[in-house]
Amino acid sequence: MDEDLDEMTPPEPATPLDGGLSAAILLMLLEDGDSSAVLQHLDPAEVKSLAKGMFEASCATETDVEGALEVFVSNNRDLSQLAVGARGRIRGMMNMALGDSTANRIWTQIAPAQAAPPSLEALQWLDTATVSSLVANEHPQLAAIILSALPAEVAADAVAGLDEAVQADLLFRTATLGPVPAAAISDIEAILANYAETSAGNPLLNMGGHGDVAKIVNNLSRPQAEKLLKTIRKKDKILADAIEEGMFIFADLAQLDTKSLGAVMRNVEADRLALAIKGADAALGEKILSTLSSRAAQTISDEIAEMGPVSRADVEEAQKAVVAIARGMAASGEIMLGKQSNDYV
Repeated sequence: MDEDLDEMTPPEPATPLDGGLSAAILLMLLEDGDSSAVLQHLDPAEVKSLAKGMFEASCATETDVEGALEVFVSNNRDLSQLAVGARGRIRGMMNMALGDSTANRIWTQIAPAQAAPPSLEALQWLDTATVSSLVANEHPQLAAIILSALPAEVAADAVAGLDEAVQADLLFRTATLGPVPAAAISDIEAILANYAETSAGNPLLNMGGHGDVAKIVNNLSRPQAEKLLKTIRKKDKILADAIEEGMFIFADLAQLDTKSLGAVMRNVEADRLALAIKGADAALGEKILSTLSSRAAQTISDEIAEMGPVSRADVEEAQKAVVAIARGMAASGEIMLGKQSNDYV
């Protein structure tokens, strides 16, 4: 009888493979040359993640392999062929139809911005010591371009060991970079010796800015950050204020623990908080409301529902006011924001 019951019991459903393991299995199924070609298009973090996954994939079962193939087919069933190599194809067609000069002028106006010129992506593969040496020894303006092309945490490590005056100068230059002539990128390409040709013409590439510097400063220790902002403020108070504003924005409230977040919310007027939440991410809004009493949360939820359309400017003003309260509480030691918590014991 037990045997009959066993036969009637449906098998346990297979545990779905996560995307990383599926990708690793697919790479292991390809020829080595094909896998290498795929890896060349990924950034260092993705290569590291896939390489770790491939060790796990080497022990994959037949069911795992079938699952990975099923995931691949499912995810690519609706993939538009128009998206493959679109950027290069569009640029090529424009060059053929309009000529390099006209096509280049139009291209700089319509092409979606990229995080960094492709030739500067090679910087991501350099170790911190090498990057720090580049930043310290090259012309400050080239060093500023290099900083703007790096992930914020890498850039912070690269400047952390430099003289304070040099740090402030480099971050000031990075924050005020604006459009960078593509010709300047060729100087860095020559230094890196990784790319042989530059972009056609001389387009302008938007790099740097106070937002990028805010991320870099966020990854420095609190004493270093405060000294740098003080030095930059002597040169340009408005720029320093903009950098400081970018170091902690309304969305970053999600990083606070419930107790700290609740402490901030208790200092915010209800109507201002309702307006700030109105334009916030739903998950952040729910987290904020969860720190309030049931009655207060319901009141604010009702106010948001009855509010109707509001201007983006009003929402941003309300959110900045909330962030200002959080910054003030951090300055007085009531709460800790971001990396600053690493400076306390």
